[in-house]
Amino acid sequence: MDILDKLKGMTSSKKFSSAIAALGTAGLLLILLSSLIPEKSENTPKVSSGEILSEAETYCSDTEKRLSEFLSGIDGAGKVRVYLAVGSNERYIYASEEKRSRSDGRVEEEEKYVMTGSGSEKNALVETVRTPEICSAVIAASGCDSAAVKERLHKAAAAALDIPTGKVYVTKLG
Repeated sequence: MDILDKLKGMTSSKKFSSAIAALGTAGLLLILLSSLIPEKSENTPKVSSGEILSEAETYCSDTEKRLSEFLSGIDGAGKVRVYLAVGSNERYIYASEEKRSRSDGRVEEEEKYVMTGSGSEKNALVETVRTPEICSAVIAASGCDSAAVKERLHKAAAAALDIPTGKVYVTKLG
């Protein structure tokens, strides 16, 4: 019982009561401060804007290389260089579900994204990732002395990129 008597003696002292009150106040302040600090969200994209730009540039340069190799195989084309103009970056299409209800001649539509995960880790379900859109192309080839070669390059590039022929310019490589 000697220990219990010592504990009773310590708890009745004014210093001990002040220390308990100070620690309690400090704990409450820490809880208050933690609610003010923003949480690091798991839902934010883990890719920086620089990386997204880099992915679009990589897609564009890879497509330019592939098209250059393809067009240089056309009879009479010679050395070919390609420049592509990209109109948009990579786009994400999210899965959604639609609800339509009809009542009294009115049609109500509601569209919601399909979410995956649980609790605070919910994310929208990505249905499709669309590659950057190619708007136009400039092709420079050493074999463009011939109008026939120039026309074949023009039509082949438009068909390969699935863009109108008006968006493709072919010139002689200097």
